[in-house]
Amino acid sequence: MAFARATFLRAASSLNRGNAAAKIARKCLSSSTKLLSGINFELTPEQNEMKEMTRKFTKEYIIPNAAHYDRTGEYPWDIIKKAWELGLMNSGIPKEFGGLGLNMIEECIVTEELAYGCTGIMTAMVANGLAEAPLILAGNDAQKNKYLGRMLEEPIMCAYCVTEPDCGSDVNGIKTMAVKKGDKWVVNGSKMWITNGGVANWYFLLARTDAKGPAGSSFTAFVVDRDTPGISVGKKEWNMGQRASNTSGVTFEDVEIPNENVLGEPGKGFKVAMGAFDKTRPAVAAGAVGLGQRALDEATKYALERKAFGKHLIEFEGVSFMLAEMAMNVESSRLLTYRGAWEADQGRRNTYYASLAKAMAGDSAMKAATDAVQVFGGAGYNQEYPVEKLMRDAKIFQIYEGTSQIQRLVISRILAESMMQRM
Repeated sequence: MAFARATFLRAASSLNRGNAAAKIARKCLSSSTKLLSGINFELTPEQNEMKEMTRKFTKEYIIPNAAHYDRTGEYPWDIIKKAWELGLMNSGIPKEFGGLGLNMIEECIVTEELAYGCTGIMTAMVANGLAEAPLILAGNDAQKNKYLGRMLEEPIMCAYCVTEPDCGSDVNGIKTMAVKKGDKWVVNGSKMWITNGGVANWYFLLARTDAKGPAGSSFTAFVVDRDTPGISVGKKEWNMGQRASNTSGVTFEDVEIPNENVLGEPGKGFKVAMGAFDKTRPAVAAGAVGLGQRALDEATKYALERKAFGKHLIEFEGVSFMLAEMAMNVESSRLLTYRGAWEADQGRRNTYYASLAKAMAGDSAMKAATDAVQVFGGAGYNQEYPVEKLMRDAKIFQIYEGTSQIQRLVISRILAESMMQRM
């Protein structure tokens, strides 16, 4: 591949200059130019370059190999190593700790392009960001240098250990306990459905440190090395879709974690863990947008080629309206995703828009994939065509990183709080 990591680094480092140049350019515009709202839907030249580079990577490496990893369930190490060399992984690590320091909009741009090729491979690649987010939010410099720095030295993975066998959306139901003993914490418990759990070098861990207290003061966040004695990893789970991603259980038996590995304050881990979702949900939504766009493209192309009753499928109103609705949902999801990312990039709390984006994009991806199968008819139900995989892969977007129902709960609560403040 004709790209070099240095090219991507230079592109990333020039993004701030691009924003400054845009401000100067706006001042130079003729007074007759209408700039009433300040809204701009165009990417910067550097962002477009980033998008095209990721698109080419996806076309050359992900799309040709996606079916193989889906059939075998193998972890896509070869693709991950190439992506790491290009700088397409761990891109949210701040510049002061050696990373590219991409903002959230830029991370979404990259994620959508990767997801277009295969959301299983995309999830394997970007799941690092979920484990890194709590460290970026609450870690001290020593922790960041040690664990984030490690991610930049070689292509390794990390994982976010929160979900348990009996608790997913109900984080307050976590049973994994951490007990303080001297200058260490002893952890016992089991985590389940952990993305990258079986291949991670280190884990972000949320454990209960107060058996009966409220969520806001009962959990502590840790960062822990995979090779710490007492940690064992379960089998790779064979899921409906996204099979290139590694999902497994992780068990902690009398695992001793030094006090220096506590993230933030003891008892404040719930806030750390939930804060990570505000940072990562827009990227998850971007993954759903990428899948939805792929479903729309595949269905449109097939409708232009396939004939029935002497006409191309797209000439039938039933099919053409289906495609139009898919396009409406994909475009709406992309705009909501960018809004959720943009709010965070402005330094504002983005919980409301992140949940809007996650819910809309996840539901839209599922519907787009289902409708794509319908457009393909019997062929869509066959593994020789790409859309049946899209349908299997899409479902998890309504489940992981907060179900579609949890997103609606978050949205409705914020709506209620906002209205009560105005009443």
